[in-house]
Amino acid sequence: MSTLTEVVDARIGTVRASGHLTAQGADLLRGTVEHLHRSGHARVLLDLRDVQAADDAGLRVLRDAARAIAADGGELLVRAAPAPSAA
Repeated sequence: MSTLTEVVDARIGTVRASGHLTAQGADLLRGTVEHLHRSGHARVLLDLRDVQAADDAGLRVLRDAARAIAADGGELLVRAAPAPSAA
């Protein structure tokens, strides 16, 4: 299982993650997303297209981060990988 990595563009408020999303990795993403929001980005984009797998705990951390940012007047936009199409 590969670890989660992130690439941050603080200029435009985006975070691109890759690897496997667990609670520990999601905590890292949450901290980055909240830092971008506190530094002035009303909207933060979290790009998960390169995440190969996610567990329930990791997804819960991201859901809670989105709620916390919304409660502070911001928005967390999540770009996820497209679902496989049925043949």
